[in-house]
Amino acid sequence: MATGDNLKIAATTQPHVLIVDDDANTREGLCTLLQIHGYSAVVAANGADGLRKLREGLRPCLILLDLVMPEKNGFQFRVEQIVDPVLANIPVVIYSGDADAEARGAVLGGVACLAKPVDVAKLLHVVKVYC
Repeated sequence: MATGDNLKIAATTQPHVLIVDDDANTREGLCTLLQIHGYSAVVAANGADGLRKLREGLRPCLILLDLVMPEKNGFQFRVEQIVDPVLANIPVVIYSGDADAEARGAVLGGVACLAKPVDVAKLLHVVKVYC
């Protein structure tokens, strides 16, 4: 499993997913889930960290993006991603504990919008489609 500081390994290991979430337990759980199913992951603790990793050359097959985070939230992350022609086409799954997660995610153009707690079968289906 790749970690946030292990970009060289993640860049050569296919397929991989970028997990952007401020909750360490959620990041760890998603990494473990993906690893069990044959994927690797790179983690970012907030939107600023995730954008930095993408701008340094990370090209995941999919981004799992929490909406509510400190420093740079999922909304801010997505706006910056969309306007960057190099990053705009990377598909994003938006997830949140917010009651309106699906509606908010749809506005942001995610390929899927999932409410927390995330339905594992739905998440794995989306990962399989894009990775």
